Amino acid sequence: MKTLTRYLLGLAALFTAISVQAAAEDPTDRIEAATEVLEKTVAMPEQEIPPALLKNAQGIAVIPGVIKAGFFVGGSYGKGVLNVRDSNGRWSQPIFLKLAAGSLGWQIGAQSTDVVLVFKTRRSVEGLINGTFTLGADAAVAAGPVGRRGEAATDVDLKAEIVSYSRSRGLFAGVSLEGAKLDVDKTANTEFYGKAVRPRDIMDGNVPAPAITGRYMQAINKVTGN
Repeated sequence: MKTLTRYLLGLAALFTAISVQAAAEDPTDRIEAATEVLEKTVAMPEQEIPPALLKNAQGIAVIPGVIKAGFFVGGSYGKGVLNVRDSNGRWSQPIFLKLAAGSLGWQIGAQSTDVVLVFKTRRSVEGLINGTFTLGADAAVAAGPVGRRGEAATDVDLKAEIVSYSRSRGLFAGVSLEGAKLDVDKTANTEFYGKAVRPRDIMDGNVPAPAITGRYMQAINKVTGN
């Protein structure tokens, strides 16, 4: 009986994960969800991503509603957006991306969390733009410090090129994403911008920005002090 109950719970969790991710297929919905995540990064100073880290970032990826689900074989999956800072300190329009991570073992259940990745170096941004990118292998990644007290660790203790955060129940916390894979979502980029576009064209400002990105760009400029 217990085995059957676990089976049914696991099945329900998987269906929940599938339905949530189906909603994330729409690029416009992704932009709106990412905007909400950014706006909440400054809502609680004692539990936020350190402002100094955001101010000096070369790239920021926001992946709302990452689903971690398990049914015998577990894994995490999510879709979000990446913005890249140019040589003048301005942020590019969003580049759509995907995140995936696998795990093995007896796991039943599902949970959703927002993920924010702060790219500290240009090299790590270029690595992602050029193809599938594995956190920890192609660039060192570490769970990031939180709160204004964590600003000292931003420069002194963290040697990683990328720092990672999760947001659950309104609070940000450092999270380990070693082994997770990031990839540019070419389909979403095409749908959102109305034509096939290269990530570098978006980075270089050669693609007209849809009006829907206005609030999102305001949010990313605010949290990074632009």
